[in-house]
Amino acid sequence: MATSMLSTRTIVLEVLRNDNYENWSACIKNYLLAQDLWDIFETTTEPPKPEDDAVEFKAWRKKNAAALHAIQISCGVEIQSQINDISSAKTVWDMLPKLVHQPPSKGPSDNPVAEQGNSLNIPSNNVHDDGSMIAPDQKVEPRSSSNSPGRQNIINTCNADYYMGYEPLPNSMTAKITTLGKTALHLSVEAGHVHIVEALVEEMSEDDLEVQDNFGDTALLETTYTGQYKMAECMLRKNKRLVSMARASTDGLQLLPVVWALMNGYIKMARYLYSLTPLEDLIPEKGRSGSTLCTQAIYTRALDIALDLIRRCPRMVLAPDKENCSPLYALAAMEYAFPSGHRHVFWKRWISSCIHIQSANGTTTNEVHLIIQKDEGRQSDAVKTNRLSSVLALLRQPFSKIIKLLDIEHLYEMKLVHEQSRQLLHHMCKEILISEVEGRVKGCVYQAIFRSIKEGVFEFVHDVVKANPDLLWSKDGNLRNIFSYAVLCRQAKIFSLIYGLDAKNNIAYDRDNSGNNMLHMAGMPPVSIMLNRIPGAALQMQRELQWFKEVESIVLPKIKKVENIDGMTPRELFTKNHKDLMKEAFTVPGGNNQDTGLPIFFNKKLFRLFIVSDALSLFSSASSVLMFMGILTSRYAEGDFFKSLPKKMIIGLSTLFFSIATMMIAFSAGLLLMLGEESSMVIPVISLASIPVTLFVLMQFPLLVDMYISTYGPGIFNRKMEQWL
Repeated sequence: MATSMLSTRTIVLEVLRNDNYENWSACIKNYLLAQDLWDIFETTTEPPKPEDDAVEFKAWRKKNAAALHAIQISCGVEIQSQINDISSAKTVWDMLPKLVHQPPSKGPSDNPVAEQGNSLNIPSNNVHDDGSMIAPDQKVEPRSSSNSPGRQNIINTCNADYYMGYEPLPNSMTAKITTLGKTALHLSVEAGHVHIVEALVEEMSEDDLEVQDNFGDTALLETTYTGQYKMAECMLRKNKRLVSMARASTDGLQLLPVVWALMNGYIKMARYLYSLTPLEDLIPEKGRSGSTLCTQAIYTRALDIALDLIRRCPRMVLAPDKENCSPLYALAAMEYAFPSGHRHVFWKRWISSCIHIQSANGTTTNEVHLIIQKDEGRQSDAVKTNRLSSVLALLRQPFSKIIKLLDIEHLYEMKLVHEQSRQLLHHMCKEILISEVEGRVKGCVYQAIFRSIKEGVFEFVHDVVKANPDLLWSKDGNLRNIFSYAVLCRQAKIFSLIYGLDAKNNIAYDRDNSGNNMLHMAGMPPVSIMLNRIPGAALQMQRELQWFKEVESIVLPKIKKVENIDGMTPRELFTKNHKDLMKEAFTVPGGNNQDTGLPIFFNKKLFRLFIVSDALSLFSSASSVLMFMGILTSRYAEGDFFKSLPKKMIIGLSTLFFSIATMMIAFSAGLLLMLGEESSMVIPVISLASIPVTLFVLMQFPLLVDMYISTYGPGIFNRKMEQWL
């Protein structure tokens, strides 16, 4: 199909004039063949009609328009003015020889190559039996299986260019036929024609496949832009050196084909190219292809490539990529790669814990040894076999629908990623341990630690600092230490690591370049989105107070009164930064419940049920209103948000829910008393009446649970953290 944004120079060397028709027609024909547009000139049938086959007509119209456009922009102004009103590309092609007063280059029943050969007095021994020409360096065996009509048509077209003087190169299949330096193979790859590419590759030598266009792209590199796996496989079967031919990126760095494939998101192709790429081409001394490949593998979740590469070349861990980021920094930014980056419900956590990753020999292990195999099919089968065996160990084949419903396959993939990430981090920690300070700075080690804190990647911070204890004293650009930044980002799990340290007093006393200590950080607004995950302003204010109180409990008394460069203590800073949140904390919820009255059926059991439930509803609703009134008239001091106000809110919501439940019982009992014999009316009415009440309970009950856990639960900090450093 035709490419967009064409210019005359990308198709022909010169526009059509009265004296250059033969060369022009050969050139434009090559272009139309490469773009798969020539068939509309060879057909003898009428064009399809939209009323007969809309899809076929649309496809023909698109091809016709592309071919017609290519011809129009390749003609001179005088000739173009004579064909502008013609809408058929075939009609224009047949008219052009008459317009320039020369015989046509092709008729419907003629052989164009034979005609061209005869007109140029080519010897008969240079012409095939079917009239197609043989290039000087071409050897043709009679009845060869490679001489299929489609393949020979392409090859003959390329050979004809040589005899017609279009391109003075010994091998016309390597001729650069556009001003961008692209060969017929380049154009065939761009057009996505696998059969044409296979035909050309079969006739080309290894050196022919290494021809580059003006941008430095080989035909193999062209396949990485569109993910043409079969084309790449076809070329590499003939010339494996192509995987080592790099192309410059926009910033001037030479990147190998495997890197381009991964950057374009074609993971299957990248795995195949990686299996053929020599390690010597990926080492840091040879450029940034290796480190860029590693970081891109992490970003695209192709962790098997990154893990294999780090194992084979450990110094890749701190090597900068094309964006000056190391693989270590890339892993720190990917929260998906670690369990702490996922918030699963309890049953998914249980299923994940039951899934075990297996090694290639079938034994369960905590390590995942992946081999990048040359046969992509075998690797895919191996991965699927491991996945299937692990899943079937939990739930057998009869429960396949349950497996799909519970999303077990996705949980397996996630567990595999987590295992690969931990192994990758393990290898990285070893490399950090033997690195110098200069190498750590260049490899973004310190930036990676603080990035992982912001993302909440607990495993990264814990493993890196544990393997390299000197990193405990790392500082960011504002001279904040690890735990001060954890407070600022409200990462409770990472901050809990401080309880397992003997040096927590020294760490708590650290001050940044603005004079703020750790308690000041608790008084500042969080820099991450952690606070937004908490529903409601009241719970958010409570969580902020919990942070402040917790940090306050571990610092020395003198730190509580330390002023920053603005002359503010931590408490003053907290009050200043949380005024707006306090204003939003509480609003009066809903309205008051109304009593339905007393029916006259005193001696019936339903009436007694009604009396009891109605009384309980009245008392509980009154209690609820009183509690909400107490909240409304509270002084809203900072300390009230810690225990007092949440406690009142819990009591108010609990009595409100109880009131709603008893109110529904009273309503149902009263309805049954009045319409006992009309059950067909009672059941639908009760069902409809329960819908809004049920929705209210479903929406508000999670708030009650969150508030109870936040106020009376175990807390967000792990004070029982064992000694870990």
